[in-house]
Amino acid sequence: MASMRDIRRRRAGITSIQQITKAMKLVSTVKLQKARAHAEQSKPYFERMYAVVTSMLARSGKLDHPYLRPGKSPKKAVIVITSNRGLAGGYNSNVTKLVTAGAWKKEDLEIYAIGRKGKESLEKKGYHIRGDFSEVINAPMFQDAQEISKEVLDAFARDEIGEIYVAYTSFKNTVVHEPKLMKLLPIEFAEGELSREDRMALMNYEPDEDEALNIIIPKYVTSILYGSFTEALASENGARMQAMDAATSNADEMIDKLALQYNRARQGSITQELTEIIAGAEAIS
Repeated sequence: MASMRDIRRRRAGITSIQQITKAMKLVSTVKLQKARAHAEQSKPYFERMYAVVTSMLARSGKLDHPYLRPGKSPKKAVIVITSNRGLAGGYNSNVTKLVTAGAWKKEDLEIYAIGRKGKESLEKKGYHIRGDFSEVINAPMFQDAQEISKEVLDAFARDEIGEIYVAYTSFKNTVVHEPKLMKLLPIEFAEGELSREDRMALMNYEPDEDEALNIIIPKYVTSILYGSFTEALASENGARMQAMDAATSNADEMIDKLALQYNRARQGSITQELTEIIAGAEAIS
């Protein structure tokens, strides 16, 4: 059985850790409020952008454009959005599992890492990191999404990659965060998404298809990326808040158990001292 000194030291250590987890929970709560408001404001826009572009292309027939034609390369670009810090439960590992648990071959993937945790995890497992934009996730801006989308789209137009995906965590609410793998290019849509009237109405471009699509597709990819950034940031802070709350609760339980152990050890020590005193008194008499 541990001594009273050991129990006191352990309890003091856990109390110190609990103070840290409480502080981290408060910080994450404040950050979550700001990130959640930002994500909820931007989500309708990038969801509508996705719906409009897919609907538009579904009514355009077969277009011969560098951004729309099937890729010749077997390579797939995956933009993996994680965090730069840990202590967020399974937030980072759930995103990387979308890449590692699939049927894709390592040699066919080109990883564009947003967040050091995802980069380090995939790098250790042998995946090729084509681009590292980890600092973006600290304070994502629309311009950051533009720069990344331009780099990925240029590689797609040069046939260096044949498909573009984004792996991120979708923010549902403070408690629910869903890891998602979304295909950006080539754009796919279900036949049942359009009514018969919509399928009959073909899309006309003015002044011409190439000029219009050179503007629309980069905006589409940029909007989806930026929306993914905002949702991922909100999910990260929500996951960290939950993790720190659970850690604080666990610390409470451990402190209670240690207090019980300490009281038992103290009672045992007092009993032993009384026994020794009585035994000594009897020996003298």
